[in-house]
Amino acid sequence: MTNGKIWLVVKPTVGVPLFLSAAVIASVVVHAAVLTTTTWLPDYYQGSAKVAAE
Repeated sequence: MTNGKIWLVVKPTVGVPLFLSAAVIASVVVHAAVLTTTTWLPDYYQGSAKVAAE
């Protein structure tokens, strides 16, 4: 393991759940930001297609 010495500072029983929970929180924040700042994504999830401009 390249970064095996980190477990001398942080116990794996603390570090692994902390890392996984940080990844989940970051993922939820990014998805929430995409859903609230785009106008096309909620329509895409609902299945409605935009009419192409002529």
